[in-house]
Amino acid sequence: MPGLRRIVLDVLKTHEPKLTDLAVKLCALDYVDGVNITVYEIDKSTENIKITIEGMDLQYEPIKDIIESMNGVIHSIDEVAAGKRIIEEVRTPQDRVKY
Repeated sequence: MPGLRRIVLDVLKTHEPKLTDLAVKLCALDYVDGVNITVYEIDKSTENIKITIEGMDLQYEPIKDIIESMNGVIHSIDEVAAGKRIIEEVRTPQDRVKY
């Protein structure tokens, strides 16, 4: 049975270690094909980031352990995709901005 293919996480972390180090460490997991980290907010001692991870049969706990070991805290899981292929989100009439 196909497992998780994509996880998008909202994370708060300290400036150190560097984002590049976090990305490389996450990519070292055998089942991770790629990692994207985007910074959304920076203050004096922390940065709010979005981490997108794709691969085959992703395992959440080891991913969480790496993030926490690198001074990060997961605020939320914002998106998950599972199955034989990734289904992208589709806009619907409910997504329209209401004025």
